[in-house]
Amino acid sequence: MAIFKLGKRIGPFDISGGVSRGDFEDSAYHKTDKDPRLRQYANADNTIGRFRASMAQAQGYARPARFAVRIFPPTNLESLIKQQQNITAAGGSSEAADKAIDRAGKASNPDAKYMSDLSQTLGRQMNIHCESVNLPAHDLTSEGITHFGPERKMVTGHNFTGTIAASFYADKFLRERHFIEMWQKMAVNMTTHKAGYYDDYIGKMQIFQLGSMDGDGQRDSPTYGIEAIEVYPETLSAVEYNYGSSNQIVKVTVGFQFKQWYNLATDSIKDMNFASGNQVLHDVKGRDNGLFGQLPPELQRVGRGIFNTAKNQLPIGRIFKGKLFPPFT
Repeated sequence: MAIFKLGKRIGPFDISGGVSRGDFEDSAYHKTDKDPRLRQYANADNTIGRFRASMAQAQGYARPARFAVRIFPPTNLESLIKQQQNITAAGGSSEAADKAIDRAGKASNPDAKYMSDLSQTLGRQMNIHCESVNLPAHDLTSEGITHFGPERKMVTGHNFTGTIAASFYADKFLRERHFIEMWQKMAVNMTTHKAGYYDDYIGKMQIFQLGSMDGDGQRDSPTYGIEAIEVYPETLSAVEYNYGSSNQIVKVTVGFQFKQWYNLATDSIKDMNFASGNQVLHDVKGRDNGLFGQLPPELQRVGRGIFNTAKNQLPIGRIFKGKLFPPFT
């Protein structure tokens, strides 16, 4: 309780201050270090205490809306482009080019150059427009063994079953769908209907869990990640049009087939440049009280009140176009 309090309005500002009992040195507020009640710690040896300690140590939980995706098109595009250039240079005419193709033993995919250019222009857009994706599963296969007594299930191997289902927001040109269509053309020729070579249409995909807490420097940093190899779009879903969905966005749903996946934190993976390849525990940072945090409690309230009023009244945001404001709080 304050001993006295004084307020004055100066223009658009309400300035108030006062003196409380806690401001005096002989006040009971300055003897709290001798209070035995403050030396009693919370009981952590119970269910609620252990849960709170575990929650604090975890530094927050993973949120399904905090993720990032990186899609890499076929890794063999450069060699296909060079092969096509060599065939064209050696052929000259269409008949000579056909003979050069026969001598090469296989037909180079003419869509490789276009797919390479498409990945340069739409690759980042595909990653950003990913609306949903699922982390792939990992199953252990077992076999029943009976020597004596109950049957034992012993592990005989492992499988990476299912596909990686991903959904993408589509722009008005449906370029996300076009990207997947061209990738599928790398796997099968739409004219001759012949399947291509496996190494010519497989790529890879990385899926990351992102931090979700504000102020700890991890909100947009990967905290977990996997990399799936030998990835290609096996299924491309249909797009349904109807007049009742005028306020909805068209989504392109793709089922990516893959061979297996690796944990980017524990397994050795090359070409990992999104974040650190090793997962580490981040330091817990204390709260920054700013400049006013160094003042007495009464002056802190007065200073923050004046500052918040100035922040609402003064046209600093318009002067700096909302890009600069002194971080005093």
